[in-house]
Amino acid sequence: MAASKKKTVSKKKAASTTKKSKPKSSIKKRNFGTGGKFSRPVYIVDGCRTPFLKAKGKLGPFAAADYAVASGRALLSRQVFEAGAIDEVIMGCVMPSPDEANIARLLALRLGIGNDVPAWTVQRQCASGLQALDCAALEIANKRADIILAGGVECMSHAPVLYNENMVNWLAALNGAKTLSQRLKVISKIRPGHFKPIISLLRGLTDPVVGLSMGQTAENLAYRFNISRQQMDEYATRSHHRLAAAQDENHLDEIEPMYDIKGNVYEHDDGLRRDSSVEALAKLRPVFDRPFGLVTAGNSAQVTDGAATLILASEKAVVDYDLPVLGQIIDVQWAALEPAQMGLGPVHAITPILKRHKYELDDIDYWEINEAFAAQVLACIAAWQDEDYCKNELGINSIIGELDQTKLNVDGGGVSIGHPVGASGARIVLHLLDVLKRNKSHRGIASLCIGGGQGGAMLIERV
Repeated sequence: MAASKKKTVSKKKAASTTKKSKPKSSIKKRNFGTGGKFSRPVYIVDGCRTPFLKAKGKLGPFAAADYAVASGRALLSRQVFEAGAIDEVIMGCVMPSPDEANIARLLALRLGIGNDVPAWTVQRQCASGLQALDCAALEIANKRADIILAGGVECMSHAPVLYNENMVNWLAALNGAKTLSQRLKVISKIRPGHFKPIISLLRGLTDPVVGLSMGQTAENLAYRFNISRQQMDEYATRSHHRLAAAQDENHLDEIEPMYDIKGNVYEHDDGLRRDSSVEALAKLRPVFDRPFGLVTAGNSAQVTDGAATLILASEKAVVDYDLPVLGQIIDVQWAALEPAQMGLGPVHAITPILKRHKYELDDIDYWEINEAFAAQVLACIAAWQDEDYCKNELGINSIIGELDQTKLNVDGGGVSIGHPVGASGARIVLHLLDVLKRNKSHRGIASLCIGGGQGGAMLIERV
């Protein structure tokens, strides 16, 4: 039996050697994940969001549920149907507080939608809000629902601060001590290191598999596509200037004001730096790869709090309630890639949609690609023009082309508006619909890169 086993292994090695000796195909086959068209129409009939408030080194004025309720209440207050007509509530959220484990259910109950309406929360890191919309669309397309409240929320300034393992074990020992002498013995073992906290926000923005922060993955892309510091700072400056123009021209009427218990009013995204310039950004030091890196706080998305909610409906609901229609969700795609190249996720999610519908980049009227980092968005644009990347990573024989940046994030993005990770996917879809309406255009794509090496994209059309 031993001889027979060795002989089998030998055959496997021979087969493996023969297989390796075969010439490789010039096109590398890629698995782009899941996605596709819907079996029946899914419409977005309305939506709104809160201001996105920048985290400023302390707890922000509101909890995550407060943002979600503020957005959802304003949205439902202007609908012709009763709250009970909603079949389901789905929200994206990445780092809820201990009292907000299923924040969608909290939202549903606080809005008075009804005890009998199910609600659930999804988590796909930076694209959680987009995932919530996709889940809602699938429920409607599969005839399991007709009206769904969906979106995303994040309160990054309230991200939990945790005890480390030494402190947890020490507290467990203290709790298990039965006598005074046992308690004193445990107390005597406390050390300064026990008090070192775990900042969940920082841990959440670091990939544990490759050991890189999201900023370090952006550095990888800058190096890979030869993106300069000046290019990043120019992009970041443009993001702020575009947001400033959008505010001045009242292009952000999707925002509903919020009020705190002290009577303060929050009406606008407060991360805007109107005086942003390439010269000012050039003075900032690198954050993620000191001292030689290129990615700074100035050309990265801001840590932010906020929420966005939308109402999705079937054709039956649109007709029954005579609902207005902002647009239709046509297609969705999810993709994955090497975690260290995380920022290229939009390239891998958008490309299958383009191929499925036989579109060129110019066939898309407007784009919203979330600005996690200026380097990351610029790398996506560069990848589509890189023959080697298109061939070896996307499995196509020619370049995709050059994306027209005058159609990209026309009112700013994560660098200027902020990036509350659970909410951004919902925000970019909502705002893309507004951009299409304002410009009397037809077709748009919203996309995000996702920590851990993923990408998501949604094709929408204005009806």
